[in-house]
Amino acid sequence: MNNNMLEERAYGALIGLAIGDALGMPTQSMSADQIRSEYGVKPIRTFVDASPKQPIAPNMKAGSITDDTEQALVLANQLIAGAGELDIHQYAQSLLNWEDDMKAKGSLDLLGPSTKSALEQFKAGVDVNLTGIHGTTNGGAMRACPIGIANRPDTHLADIARRSSIVTHNTTQGIESTMLIAATVSYGLEGADAGEAMMMALNYVTAYLAMNRFEGMEVGHWSPKASVIARTRWAINWAREHADSQSGDIYDHDMFGEQLRALVGTSVEANESVPAAFAIATRYAQRPYDALCVAANIGGDTDTIGAMVGAMLGAVHGTGGFPDDMVRTVQEVNHIDMKQVAKELLAISRSGEQ
Repeated sequence: MNNNMLEERAYGALIGLAIGDALGMPTQSMSADQIRSEYGVKPIRTFVDASPKQPIAPNMKAGSITDDTEQALVLANQLIAGAGELDIHQYAQSLLNWEDDMKAKGSLDLLGPSTKSALEQFKAGVDVNLTGIHGTTNGGAMRACPIGIANRPDTHLADIARRSSIVTHNTTQGIESTMLIAATVSYGLEGADAGEAMMMALNYVTAYLAMNRFEGMEVGHWSPKASVIARTRWAINWAREHADSQSGDIYDHDMFGEQLRALVGTSVEANESVPAAFAIATRYAQRPYDALCVAANIGGDTDTIGAMVGAMLGAVHGTGGFPDDMVRTVQEVNHIDMKQVAKELLAISRSGEQ
């Protein structure tokens, strides 16, 4: 793959993350019924202002990103500054600094429950290896995209994904989900199609976990909650059985969403939202923008699910998978330059090449 195509896919992954996040911003933490009641019967298919009744980001401007993209950029900056390595103490401090900045701006869209609890412990002097031992939510996964751009799918990718999770999501579910998103993005950049990238990522993470267990090392603290890996495999197979009719029929999308909510769930828990993202990306693998619109209307953790779907499909389709005006708008509204960030991250993974 030539450099231009590689840069386009890396750019697409970050843009997909941002667009999926911004589309889901007005609907986050709302039920599908509440979304229809507040924003109209027709599904959201473009950026809209958040309603005054939005529980997390009331009245937020259309096209605004949330903590998902913001924290992914915090991680990206840490990886760039460290030439691909990640100092977990500096990373934790950078997340605290980010929240302080958000509070100063009057934002209500701040740290998630696991991240907030862990960083409060970090501030109190608790060992960073212990601060994230209850973090089973999706905070690690939502910001994993830059890891997939900065690393080829080898052992180092898994190690960095694991390090990025230690402070806030040092559980089996937290780490598995972070590795899965990062690896899917990385395989997408390598040229795999969406289905291949997702299955290769699942096999990659499964093999990494098995290798560590063989050597007597558990990856993350144990939790009695369901496995992200097992539930994601199931969700992908289920989505394949409910293939997209490509009719564009609203009822068809609604039925898929209703069943996905009932069978998988769309909460902030990693073992719900991550399998849900993989199911949506599977069903709409060739229709990345439709995938993001489904995520925005599904209810629950819509912004994070959309961000993860966008990162994975963006890595496969590049920015061409999304409307040009939305690619432009999401960067203008949020004063971000995803193309430059993508180039700098990509330079890390290709640093040894001539």
